[in-house]
Amino acid sequence: MAKALLLICDGLGDRPIAELGNKTPLEAASKPNLDRLAAEGECGIMDPIAPGIRAGSDTSHLAILGYDPYTYYTGRGPFEAAGIGMDVKEGDIAFRCNFTTVDDQMTIIDRRAGRINSGTEQLAAAVNGLVIDGVEVIFKESVAHRGALILRAAGLGAEITDTDPHHEGEKVLACEAIDANDAASAKTAKVVNEFVRKSYELLKDHPVNVERIKQGLQPANIILPRGAGIGPKMRSFKEEYNLNATCVAETGLINGVARYVGMKIVEVDGATGGTDSNLVEMAEAIVKELKSTDFVLCNVKGADVGGHDGAPQVKLDMIAKLDEMVGYLLANLPEDAYIVLTADHSTPCSIKDHSGDPVPIVFWGDGVRTDSCKQFDERSTAMGGINRIRGIDVMKIATQLMNTAEKFGA
Repeated sequence: MAKALLLICDGLGDRPIAELGNKTPLEAASKPNLDRLAAEGECGIMDPIAPGIRAGSDTSHLAILGYDPYTYYTGRGPFEAAGIGMDVKEGDIAFRCNFTTVDDQMTIIDRRAGRINSGTEQLAAAVNGLVIDGVEVIFKESVAHRGALILRAAGLGAEITDTDPHHEGEKVLACEAIDANDAASAKTAKVVNEFVRKSYELLKDHPVNVERIKQGLQPANIILPRGAGIGPKMRSFKEEYNLNATCVAETGLINGVARYVGMKIVEVDGATGGTDSNLVEMAEAIVKELKSTDFVLCNVKGADVGGHDGAPQVKLDMIAKLDEMVGYLLANLPEDAYIVLTADHSTPCSIKDHSGDPVPIVFWGDGVRTDSCKQFDERSTAMGGINRIRGIDVMKIATQLMNTAEKFGA
């Protein structure tokens, strides 16, 4: 059976930039291997969700993997929790969280607790396992000031407001049900408020924070949940496509999406999620995995960093690294492997955020109907044979190329 790599370059799409001669970074870059994919493959442009919709990385990855985000996306929390190895069950309410510094009046002093990078495991242990009004509290630390929270009980809802005001100098917010008549969400909000209160009680005098204060560091004396979502019921990737799949990614969020649909997670030491990431090491891991599995999802993050920073040169540098990665893959992937190269959204340097612009996409491999495209960039691929598709179409096209898609009709 044929194999496939879905290579998603986070935030790769852009708009014309004056300092690049009114070209996008992809148009301005030297990228012989990406252009080889375009010349030998079938190209198009893709709206990750739908035309004009500004996609998040979570919703876009769901769509590209064939899971309609309008059906399955309830919030970022479940995928953040799954991304750090937590077992999110259907019906759980999950949150992303920050260890934060507040004063005794509940005013935010530092949203990231001085970017704490040690001691969070002990702080997490102090709140993990609480039971509040019959609701089980499961908490786990993540990287630096981050963590994730799961509330587990029957009859909970996720339509609630955040506790984090997102700015220093403001008070911790009370969690409330968005609809006052939503009893399930009102119950969750009550538990969240009690959890926040208890986290302050348990952490303000914790030995880790006593020592931090002695060292002149901000104490991580409260935990603020946000991004609530209810664990959705989703078919596994194996059930959906009858393919064994692995994820090689750089961020917990993407690992969380992949883990939630049952993919194997492979972590690469050199994959930092930043512009210093070793993409060739990631390529080596992909080649190794495709010897024993059918499908690999890979997300590389650095171009998105350049977009958010408004730094075209960072994008150019990441495109060069991506091109080197693709060169390694072309030389080492199995002969029966297909490559789907695209982005999860555009992050134009001019706006420093996600936009609703479509992204380039190419399908490469044996038997693909090549077209007239010779370069992999936003405007060139728009002239390709794939035309303009949505993220939800990608796996349909990929699996029919692999000859694993089921026939519709007689």
